Amino acid sequence: SPAMVPWEGYVSDETMGTFAPILLYWVYAGGYQLLLHRRPLQRYRLHTRAEEEDKNLVALPAVVRGVLLQQLVQAIVAMILFMITSDSSTVLVQPSMVVQSFQFLVAMLVMDTWQYFVHRYMHQNKFLYQHIHSQHHRLIVPYAIGALYNHPLEGLLLDTLGGAMSFLVSGMTPRTAVFFFCFAVLKTVDDHCGLWLPYNIFQHLFQNNTAYHDIHHQLQGTKYNYSQPFFSIWDRILGTHMAYDLLSRKEGGFEARPLRD
Repeated sequence: SPAMVPWEGYVSDETMGTFAPILLYWVYAGGYQLLLHRRPLQRYRLHTRAEEEDKNLVALPAVVRGVLLQQLVQAIVAMILFMITSDSSTVLVQPSMVVQSFQFLVAMLVMDTWQYFVHRYMHQNKFLYQHIHSQHHRLIVPYAIGALYNHPLEGLLLDTLGGAMSFLVSGMTPRTAVFFFCFAVLKTVDDHCGLWLPYNIFQHLFQNNTAYHDIHHQLQGTKYNYSQPFFSIWDRILGTHMAYDLLSRKEGGFEARPLRD
């Protein structure tokens, strides 16, 4: 029988795979949002509060509405995907941890590959940038809740389709997918959190992290550091990698400053 999970017997893996990542998004991003404005944490910010208020072209309520819209579309697509791929007549047996780890890695690489090329194309195609992708770049100073603030079409193309392809190509079960999609959500939120924290596991494990993605949101970095959400492989292979220095600000906090080649 499949390994026990906390939701066993309460909700299906498919339902968890659809809604757990959405719930986790608000818990994790909401936590960051509360921390971002606490005085002790100002010394970890990558941008000052004044900069956030001054540079960002969209207010928080509009960002929240935008994210909720994207998550609605995401939930519908996830339910359709699970409906098409699940076979209710057979009981799915979870593969070994080794196989699941391999599927996880494959899913990460598929998602990275899909997102790199679609994301880069959205910058290079003037029409797509102007009408679709520029919405995400209204947040010059990113924050956690804005991680999935996208044009609905971009949300569908970049995140939702990328997730669906990762699931299908890796061959993972819906149960493994619950963990994969939750992990991907945590990583995406973390990359937009705007804080450089001393004990943050994502920032230590991944070179593609909050500071790396912050460069992409800066005006001089928009044509670089397209890779998301896991590795920086494609940026390095295709010459769109921009290194940076992490400097301490006089007034407290950090600044990710691009190193021009």
